[in-house]
Amino acid sequence: MNAFTINRRAVMLSAVVGASGMFLAGGGGIANAQAMMTPASGNAGHYRFRIGEIRATVLSDGVIGGPPRVYASDAPEAELQEVLRRAFLPTDHMTLNLNTLLIETGGRRILIEAGAGGTMGPNGGRIFENLAAIGLGPADIDTIVISHTHPDHVGNLRTADGGKAFPRATVFLPKADWDFFVRTDPDLSYMPVPEDFRLRFAAAIKSSLEPVMNDVELYEAGAEIVPGLTTIVASGHTPGMATFLVHSGNDQLLLTADLAYHPVVNVDNPWRPGPDRDKETALASRRRIFDRAAADRIPVLGFHFPFPGLGRMLETDGVYAWVPAGWQF
Repeated sequence: MNAFTINRRAVMLSAVVGASGMFLAGGGGIANAQAMMTPASGNAGHYRFRIGEIRATVLSDGVIGGPPRVYASDAPEAELQEVLRRAFLPTDHMTLNLNTLLIETGGRRILIEAGAGGTMGPNGGRIFENLAAIGLGPADIDTIVISHTHPDHVGNLRTADGGKAFPRATVFLPKADWDFFVRTDPDLSYMPVPEDFRLRFAAAIKSSLEPVMNDVELYEAGAEIVPGLTTIVASGHTPGMATFLVHSGNDQLLLTADLAYHPVVNVDNPWRPGPDRDKETALASRRRIFDRAAADRIPVLGFHFPFPGLGRMLETDGVYAWVPAGWQF
């Protein structure tokens, strides 16, 4: 079996969940599938599970997206289009979910990633209604841990009127990202987007962080934030990006942040995301952490993967495939 055959099978694995995981909840044939393509309002935006003694909840902040080429910068165009069609995905727009994770451990409520808010389009900012759906509000969050300071990870730190959205929370940020994006005017010429987008992107980072300037703790990737939450060096996408390992007893969950945007183009196919600042370093981080997830059979949460973003990495002859987790009731 060659790598192309493996990749075609891998694409079909991810196609089972398509752009929104719509087949996870059960069968029902073509009629049921058609009904699911136009969902009624009120679908769940939270998903609860456990990691050992740690209570965990994926909280959706909504979706963002853009041209598929942005997220698969080195893909041959004809092959990219064919892969998207085979996965039943649009060929002109890629939808990315915003899967934040709330963990409750040691008497603390810790939010991993803050989400985009309104910084990257009108379909973010859902985390607050999803917190309310599980009986919590912003004041119930003690700690927020950010993998990197892109707007879709920090946008919700600021309210619409410029206030602090999570009034009690200490915010942990990677020091290298703080130095690059906040303390300087960052050079974003590496990003494959128009210049006006880059300017808005840089401004959104600083404005999102303004309300929490006095509540920030800077960390170096590799540190343990609290017992049960360890950061892992994953630089390349940004200078200081970290991924996370949540662990309790024999149970673990690996959060991959922006090592990959969508499993169809960055896992089942090894194409490189355009927003990676240092693409070679990002590629090395991606392979190292994906290899660990596959070899140790660690469940994975992909921040931008189809909600709720949970699954596993399968590795065969150096080729990865994304296997979504079955829905737990």
